[in-house]
Amino acid sequence: MFLEEMMSWLPDDEPECPVPPSVVELVIVPRAHDLGGFEVRRALPAKERQMVGPFIFFDQMGPGEFLAGQGLDVRPHPHIGLATVTYLFDGSILHRDSLGSQQPIVPGDVNWMTAGSGIAHSERTDPALRTHSNRLFGIQSWAALPRSMEEIQADFVHHSAETLPVIDEGGTRLRLIAGEGWGIRSPVSTHWPLFYADASLTPGASLPLPEHHEERGAYVVQGSVEIAGTRFEAGRMLLFRAGDRIGLKAGGDGARLLLLGGAVMDGPRFIFWNFVSSSRERIEQAKADWKAGHFAKIPGDEHEFIPLPEIRGRTPGSARVSEGSATR
Repeated sequence: MFLEEMMSWLPDDEPECPVPPSVVELVIVPRAHDLGGFEVRRALPAKERQMVGPFIFFDQMGPGEFLAGQGLDVRPHPHIGLATVTYLFDGSILHRDSLGSQQPIVPGDVNWMTAGSGIAHSERTDPALRTHSNRLFGIQSWAALPRSMEEIQADFVHHSAETLPVIDEGGTRLRLIAGEGWGIRSPVSTHWPLFYADASLTPGASLPLPEHHEERGAYVVQGSVEIAGTRFEAGRMLLFRAGDRIGLKAGGDGARLLLLGGAVMDGPRFIFWNFVSSSRERIEQAKADWKAGHFAKIPGDEHEFIPLPEIRGRTPGSARVSEGSATR
């Protein structure tokens, strides 16, 4: 249940945002939480920034290792008003959802689940992998849906790694996970202009950020990068001003980055637990629907679920993580 308990933090501590050098608009240092020996680091949402383009949630899970007989057990839970994106560097996860989807995901693949008006899903380690120790390392992010599409029909698509466009030159290997950038376009269908890419750089290699997107960020997964003479280590999300020409240069051990952003979203969002919406009333309805068992069951995973969290000391309907008033 590691990942979903992570999703359910609603923590009092926001990610730290130290004062950045002038070329970088904001530096976010994720808060790390140990969940039973498995570390999770959350970069978005942060106090100073709710979204980067449509990306409203960004968590690094691991790297970590499960002993034989153990694994990831994210019990069935609901979503509305967003698309979840699971991307792995190491390990494997078995996705199931209330549409009847059952899809393993391995490194380089994309599981893109559009919640829309409502969906339930679970994420677990396949029983066959629990016979021995197994590693897990990856990123789960959420992309908010535009207001006009928050209530669209739920959907799930899987794209294997070999279907995604790759640029491999000058010491840089870049896979475009979704959206458009660097002169290429991903086949992954999205609901808002964005870019999302996985880039590996050899020591000293450089990579420019696409200039036509309004909001741009880079998350240093491994190694380090240098920008205008300032060095940034792994575990930092860097956000940049619109229109600036930005180049990222890998440090002496190389670097692995996730690059993300897109057009400014059409307004802030309310967040409660796994629900995202431009309407507080819609959040309340989703909470009531989950408590009443109105979300569809997941075929093959019908017997467990994660209860709606009760937040002590707050008025009903308050959403600790973001109440639609986050600064941009």
